[in-house]
Amino acid sequence: MTLSHLSRAPLFFAAFLLFLPLAALQAQLRWEPGLGYVDDQIPFVGLLPEEAREALGWLNQGRFAEEDGSYITALRHYRRVFRRHPNSAYAPEALYRTGRVREERRQFAKAFEAYERVARAYPDYPRFNHIIGQMYNIAQRLQDGERMYAFGVIPGFRNRDRAINFFERVVIVAPYNDFAPLALMNAARGYQRARRSLNAIDALDRFINVYPDHMLAPEAYLKLAEAHAGLVDGPAYDQGATREALSYFEDFLIIFPNHPSVARAEDGLAEMNEVLAESKMILADFYFFRRDNYRAARVFYNEAITVAPNSEAAALARKRLERLEAAEERGPRRRFLGLF
Repeated sequence: MTLSHLSRAPLFFAAFLLFLPLAALQAQLRWEPGLGYVDDQIPFVGLLPEEAREALGWLNQGRFAEEDGSYITALRHYRRVFRRHPNSAYAPEALYRTGRVREERRQFAKAFEAYERVARAYPDYPRFNHIIGQMYNIAQRLQDGERMYAFGVIPGFRNRDRAINFFERVVIVAPYNDFAPLALMNAARGYQRARRSLNAIDALDRFINVYPDHMLAPEAYLKLAEAHAGLVDGPAYDQGATREALSYFEDFLIIFPNHPSVARAEDGLAEMNEVLAESKMILADFYFFRRDNYRAARVFYNEAITVAPNSEAAALARKRLERLEAAEERGPRRRFLGLF
């Protein structure tokens, strides 16, 4: 073997150690009360032996300090591990313990960020699902009105907007985790509570497209219909939101015919049909009374009847049609200067 090959060998070995999966190693890393962390496998993955001993020493010092309630000291030792040895098997454990300490001190934003770093940088970490659950729980606690504490001591204001942001980040980090659809639904609820209707509609639309078979899909359909209905300004305005609401109410009734909320969807559908029928009446009356355009008026009166045949608008449309027929027999009215 040549000298150049010999000189390259340590580099290849170092690269091999650097990119070994962490999952198998983390499975061997366990906490023994009174003893510290025990690693039954290779203790220097991604590190030189002396670096591994140093990282493990800091991790143990941090955990012992945490167990004693010395949180500031614990955070300092954990920080050394994941900052100086980010590619080691000890880094995700140090970040996880950092999140636990921050959460205990009600520094929810910093706790969430620590968990998120683990989820993004170490997806093979054995506690991955647990970490996503912790992220979700932090968002839920903030949405429920818990306060974050500055420096772990000073209570801050309630911040439900931060909760929405955290729910959205859970979905981004782990879109196919069991917590993701719950997080997205809670984000939609948060948007609705904050009267951010367009954001709520976007979240609910993503839910029914990404998680159509989830147990909360019926609620998402219904809430999406109601969110569109909430954007309706009345029969005299544009009916785009009305039609969207009608579409989702109808989809709900077709896809979930036996759902307990069918009556609620039927009521919403009837209300939107009533609004749409009234909008047809406004157009029909305009053509009838303002333009003597009996043909156009007849079309819109009939549409009002078709849209909501049992509504007050439909009953009025039938009476208008009778007047229209009588007016057609008399012929068009003469108007002063063609205007009045």
